[in-house]
Amino acid sequence: MRKRNNPVTAEHDSGNSDPDLKQRPAGGAVGPAAGVRYEPGEERTMGKPFRRLGLVGKLKRIVLWLLVVYVSIPFIIKLCPSIQAKLVFLNFVRLPYFIDLKRPLDQGLNHTHNFYTEPEAGFKIGVWHTVPAQMWREAQGKDGDWFDSTFTSTHPVILYLHGNAGTRGGDHRVQLYKVLSSLGYHVVTFDYRGWGDSDGSPSEVGMTADALFMYDWLRQHLDKDKTPLYIWGHSLGTGVATNLVRRLCDRGSPPDALILESPFTNIREEARSHPFSMVYRYLPGFDWFFLDAITANNIRFASDENVNHISCPMLILHAEDDTVVPFHLGKKLYHLASRSKSLSGHKVQFVPFPSSLAYKHKFIYRSPELPNILSDFLGTSHPITQ
Repeated sequence: MRKRNNPVTAEHDSGNSDPDLKQRPAGGAVGPAAGVRYEPGEERTMGKPFRRLGLVGKLKRIVLWLLVVYVSIPFIIKLCPSIQAKLVFLNFVRLPYFIDLKRPLDQGLNHTHNFYTEPEAGFKIGVWHTVPAQMWREAQGKDGDWFDSTFTSTHPVILYLHGNAGTRGGDHRVQLYKVLSSLGYHVVTFDYRGWGDSDGSPSEVGMTADALFMYDWLRQHLDKDKTPLYIWGHSLGTGVATNLVRRLCDRGSPPDALILESPFTNIREEARSHPFSMVYRYLPGFDWFFLDAITANNIRFASDENVNHISCPMLILHAEDDTVVPFHLGKKLYHLASRSKSLSGHKVQFVPFPSSLAYKHKFIYRSPELPNILSDFLGTSHPITQ
């Protein structure tokens, strides 16, 4: 009988027939296990060129992605101009966070009344009324009727129009209310539709309509013959302010004065000068991609045009180190206003604040000269706070 070959035995025998196979590891591995010898330290350095190549590759990939994002953003904004509108208004940025706008007392305003009013049926806007600091003791625990009754006093009233981002409770805004209150002014401020706890969505038309509503509301509560009413706008609020005052002058009821803090000429020039535009400012087609997208949203804030229709005293305050609204735009607006025929015969004043003071875009309220500047311009005397 013939014996069958045992596969295991055959494999074993086959292995014995080739002694070199004993030194070859399974899988055909190469390297030290395959009998290759290296000089001491050589094995540790072989992988470094490959690791360097991998790092360079990662850097190239990151740069490529950044380039794709950089090129894509202008096209995205052009296709979705509503994005550019959001960047102009920044109403979704609610700094400081976790603030209860119903409680101005939490911000140190213990003589301020919070209330809501309706510029149009179906939505409300939030308003703060801060009485002059001399009344703070009397204001404790009082309701809205008492605050409304204080408008019958001879203390002048300032309607404050804030800029983009944040709310009426922003820190630099609150600090200005305190300064103005200490100088004997009523300060009335509000959040435009779409800002803070106000209803609605932001637009230039809506912001101007809200400002006009609040102005008319104040006029109804004031004695026009004995209580001055001034309008103060800051940053984007200066565009709202000139829109408002133009409409008031057109209908023959200008305010007693207009104060513009850190103003610009128009929104296109401001957007071109804004630090956010720096990375695209010299890109071919910058106007077409970005500035035309702003215009497509019906956003103009053309203060340079409005000054040709304004007929009341105008004061411009601007810090030389303002990087958000560059100083040269405020100076340019002043030159246009000083040549305006409609402003002929009215006081037009420009007050610069040197860079050494570091007031930048938000901190002009810190100036110890501000009381004298306002007193000289408005022709009023300020009481000493008790």
